[in-house]
Amino acid sequence: MSSELNYPFLVFALAFGTMSLGAWAGYALLRKGRGLEEEAREHFGVVLGATLTLLALLVGFSFSMAIQRYDQRKNYEEAEANAIGTQIVRAGLLPPADAAKVRALLKSYLDLRIAFYTTRDAQVLRDVNVRTAHLQGELWSAVEGPALAQPNPVVALAVAGMNDVLNSQGYTQAAWWNRIPHEAWALMAFIAIACNVLVGYGARSARGAGILLLILPLIVAVAFELIADIDSPRSGLIHVVPQNLRSLQGPPPAN
Repeated sequence: MSSELNYPFLVFALAFGTMSLGAWAGYALLRKGRGLEEEAREHFGVVLGATLTLLALLVGFSFSMAIQRYDQRKNYEEAEANAIGTQIVRAGLLPPADAAKVRALLKSYLDLRIAFYTTRDAQVLRDVNVRTAHLQGELWSAVEGPALAQPNPVVALAVAGMNDVLNSQGYTQAAWWNRIPHEAWALMAFIAIACNVLVGYGARSARGAGILLLILPLIVAVAFELIADIDSPRSGLIHVVPQNLRSLQGPPPAN
């Protein structure tokens, strides 16, 4: 299920198709059986209204969860840019040769961090993660040597800044792994299918059912697609743009 959730348009297709089938299955049961009697229709309306309300609440809560996770990814991108920018400045506290080495490594590291946010290819992402881990080791070694040679408060600031750079990457990765639980998706899908079955079962005529049985699946499927799009860091249309990290690269060269 996790792989399907990474493709919002596939979520839309699966949700619309499944809920449409559920609605028509409910309507087929009505046509096959006696249907609802008038005195029972009032009680059925209460059950249907309560089920639709529960679905609306679940969709609202899931949308809120997706928005919170999207905002978290944006905040950590800003924090990561601040940490790298601060360390570029603090590198000047090191001896000149070490400062130049650290700044050169940070420039390469910045390019990798931007690639982490922008790549959509799984193989490229794995390569970026491997190179990032290797470069993090080089960055730490670049400040560890001067810190051991000159253990003073000034050099300690550069070491602390590098620690923030490395920690910020870990926080970012954790935020990108933080997704809406599969159990929440399963519960929401079950309630949505149940709602459509009830709507189909409560339809009075084939003429009215033709439109009604497609409207609700379409609306709910669009909501599911939007939630999946916001919750998926790399797929769909809504992404975290690394504008703060790109600003550290400086203005583009003039033509």
